[in-house]
Amino acid sequence: MPGLKDIRKKIGAVKSTRQITKAMKMVSAAKFRRSQGRMFELRPYADKMASVLADLSVSVDKEHPLLQERPRKKVEVLVFTGDRGLCGAFNTNIMKAATRLLKELSDKGLEITVSTIGKKGTDLFKRRKANIRKSWTGLSGKISYANAQEIAKDFIENYTSEVFDEVLIVYNQFKSPMVQKVTIAKLLPIAGLHSDEIISEDHSCNTNTPVKFEPSEQAVFDKLLPKNIEIQIYRALLESQASEEAARMAAMENATRNAEDLISQLTLQYNKARQAAITKELIDIVGGVEASK
Repeated sequence: MPGLKDIRKKIGAVKSTRQITKAMKMVSAAKFRRSQGRMFELRPYADKMASVLADLSVSVDKEHPLLQERPRKKVEVLVFTGDRGLCGAFNTNIMKAATRLLKELSDKGLEITVSTIGKKGTDLFKRRKANIRKSWTGLSGKISYANAQEIAKDFIENYTSEVFDEVLIVYNQFKSPMVQKVTIAKLLPIAGLHSDEIISEDHSCNTNTPVKFEPSEQAVFDKLLPKNIEIQIYRALLESQASEEAARMAAMENATRNAEDLISQLTLQYNKARQAAITKELIDIVGGVEASK
């Protein structure tokens, strides 16, 4: 059995850990509230923009390069992870889903490249010798629209240059502070965004009615289609950020609760050891008295 001094040291160490996890939970809660607010503000705009463009793309000839669907030969997968750990299964779930997706695409004989957002995903795919085309790190906690514009510009240039024929994104969609859903969606070509997972069913356009474009169809799509890519990437960044902070907040709350349980167990063990030591001393004293008689 450990001595009293060893048990006191363990109790002190666990109390220090509890202070750290409690502080991290409070920090994550503050970051989560900010991320959640930004995400909820963007969602209606992102949904409506994608919905309207999806309807418009049905009613026109798909001559714009971002609308054209080519035979799938080369596929790019963009994976959203965090830069740091200590957030439960947030990163693990994303990387498992991405790994399964890459295997499915590989089994179909497609040429696959990977782009990553977040240090955790970058490190994993480097270890697995994946074909990483591009990586962005250091965005956690300081996401801006400029980040989405930079990422979107890279994908638009490479897609129109036919470096790849399709872009899929894998990210955590925020459902509630306790639930984050791993989502796989098509980013390019843009017609693929018309899905239940990231776009609402409220379509504002009637595709049976002829659509008149001002100043021209080409000018409208040249402006709005790249903007839509930026918005959808920005949304995925904010969804991922809110999910990460919610997962970290829950993980730190569980860690704090476990530390408190461990402190209670160690305190009980300490008291039992102390009582045993006192009892032993009393027995030695009584034994000595009896021996001196």
